[in-house]
Amino acid sequence: YKHTSLYSLIADVDNYSRFLPYCQESEITEWSGKDKDGKSWPAHADLTVGWGGYEEKFTSTLFCVPNSVVEALSGDAQTTLPRNDLHHYSSISTPPTAVNVFKSLSTKWTVKPFHYKPLAGRPQTDSAIHPARDQTEVHLKIVFQFSNPLYAGLSNAVAPRVAGLVIEAFERRARQLLDGGGVGLNEKHSSENTIVRQKAGM
Repeated sequence: YKHTSLYSLIADVDNYSRFLPYCQESEITEWSGKDKDGKSWPAHADLTVGWGGYEEKFTSTLFCVPNSVVEALSGDAQTTLPRNDLHHYSSISTPPTAVNVFKSLSTKWTVKPFHYKPLAGRPQTDSAIHPARDQTEVHLKIVFQFSNPLYAGLSNAVAPRVAGLVIEAFERRARQLLDGGGVGLNEKHSSENTIVRQKAGM
């Protein structure tokens, strides 16, 4: 898939509740000013997540580097993006939003194109070799710190799976919207997921 198409899918926060696990509601509440191409991107969003009878609503501040990075921050999480990379600055000094479960939560998507080339020495007629085509590399990094040590303890068994579940949900969404489910996403792009847990009170 084109990296611009995947980026638009990731930045489509309004529709997260349709396909992301544990996301019950999602709404963009503020948009950025227009970038150099005249397009606005999410600047703030309200998300409601729930699991095991527990429900939490929180606001995220979003920073978008168009067609490259989507970073969502809650609690006292700070942006890792250089100011010069951002086309909108209004949200940078916004006071942090209190979150009951998380002291801080940072989700960062990085999207970049790369051009696939068949291995040298293999004939182009070999059905095992794909023709040269544009592909997209997607990285997801989630960093969080719980406000309560109890939550940190309970998350040890679940947290390592969160990034993987999110990536899988976006893969299904991409297949549904971008090719109607006809092509396996693992043939179209590579993905990497990373989770960093921090103990409460650090």
